[in-house]
Amino acid sequence: MNNLTNKRILLGVSGSIAAYKSPDIVRRLQDLGAEVRVIITTGGREFVSELSLQTISKNKVHDNLWDKEAELAMGHIELAKWADAVIIAPASANTIARLCHGKADDLLSTVILATNASVLIAPSMNQQMFASKAIKENLKILNNRGVVTINPGFGEQACGDVGEGRLAEPEEIAKQVANMFSDSALSGRKVLITIGGTIEAIDPVRYISNHSSGKMGMALAHACIQAGAETTLIIGSISVEIEKRAEVIYITSANEMFNAVMKKIENQDLFISCAAVADFRPTKISHNKIKKDGKLAVIELTKNKDILESVCKLKNKPVCIGFAAETENFLANARAKLKNKKCDAIILNDISNSDIGLNSDENEVHFISQEKTEKIDKSSKQIIAEKIIKKVTKYFF
Repeated sequence: MNNLTNKRILLGVSGSIAAYKSPDIVRRLQDLGAEVRVIITTGGREFVSELSLQTISKNKVHDNLWDKEAELAMGHIELAKWADAVIIAPASANTIARLCHGKADDLLSTVILATNASVLIAPSMNQQMFASKAIKENLKILNNRGVVTINPGFGEQACGDVGEGRLAEPEEIAKQVANMFSDSALSGRKVLITIGGTIEAIDPVRYISNHSSGKMGMALAHACIQAGAETTLIIGSISVEIEKRAEVIYITSANEMFNAVMKKIENQDLFISCAAVADFRPTKISHNKIKKDGKLAVIELTKNKDILESVCKLKNKPVCIGFAAETENFLANARAKLKNKKCDAIILNDISNSDIGLNSDENEVHFISQEKTEKIDKSSKQIIAEKIIKKVTKYFF
């Protein structure tokens, strides 16, 4: 069975007697490695306490669409973006009907409308209600929208009836949530990624750097975490939100990045050298600001250590993936880099095209290994990252 390592699961608890099982659902999701947050509806609070859910989940239980303490007072957007999957268990007949018609009058229904995450519902109600034409049609509408139904069980119900409508068992619910994430190819693996640009000081004010935003590297970090990897990021200068589920090491210069990588590289399974590391640094750094006095200042440069090449030379090196950001002779330069550095694959991108350049949200790359060259067509950097990681796991793990 797939696990939920590094996955963020949002559990919605609605008004059904089966809500008493929701703490156990939280526990079963956690057993598979998930971080769980809970939204409880007004009806759900009638059957299970917020305190028990908070204690089990180790997170605040959310119930208020107008929570002033939520980030920017827009908690529904925060939670919608946070979740990798949303599961409503139990999902009452009323909640199912409200989702079907796009209601947005409480926190749970609003999050469902605002999220891009996978949504699952586990119906729980009287057997006659579940058999009704209205419920069947509502479920069909939601399924056509991509909502996954976790079918209820058959048996004796709280009201004394016997039939289909009992909430699926917590273990089965957790299993079906886990099955939503088919890509767990890096589960148990350790991944080290360098991200962003480095800054090479000239004096206390000026420096040498580049236009790297860190977007591609952070997208790769997200893809590795989604695939189950224990991920460490060594981050230079970036302009993108940091992936909070990773271990993060901050650096400034190329030398600092080199030292951080070599200190952390032991026992890593995969190294992705995505950072735009400065090839050169000033030989001498002025202790004082260099004054503009009309004279031409000459800055002598010296080479920085090549991080990717150094890792590739290690006796017990991990799988090593490099990046080649080129402006001309793209494939020839990238293949030369692959050969010279002796890495396992090179990701080539054309940074002369502003649509897929260093600061863009999209990319188009070539995945170049010793055996083949494959183009990954233009798409968002997140989708490109997911395709890269799928190829890495396919060829090297």
